[in-house]
Amino acid sequence: MSVFCSQCGNVLPPSARFCSNCGTVVSGMPYSGFPQYPPRLVRPYHGRQFAGVCAGFARAYGWDVGTVRIIAVLTGIFICPVAEIVYLACWIGIPEEPLGELPPTP
Repeated sequence: MSVFCSQCGNVLPPSARFCSNCGTVVSGMPYSGFPQYPPRLVRPYHGRQFAGVCAGFARAYGWDVGTVRIIAVLTGIFICPVAEIVYLACWIGIPEEPLGELPPTP
């Protein structure tokens, strides 16, 4: 099973702790015999401020939630109705996190 770097996409051996191409720390789960799927895009209950859209995108794609929120506010100010409509569509379209799941540990 191959491991891929989340920053540059470089193929790494399963035992790698750092990417040999860009130096990023590789945080992976040990191989359990099942394929590893990327996190689902859901609106989490923990860490949300308004509706959980920004926190959901940040968690699913590995981005900083503060940066995502700043970008959302700035686009809401400068690209006025379009950003708010997209946010509302994401609020309606992205499902909420199931209640039984725990938030990821850092």
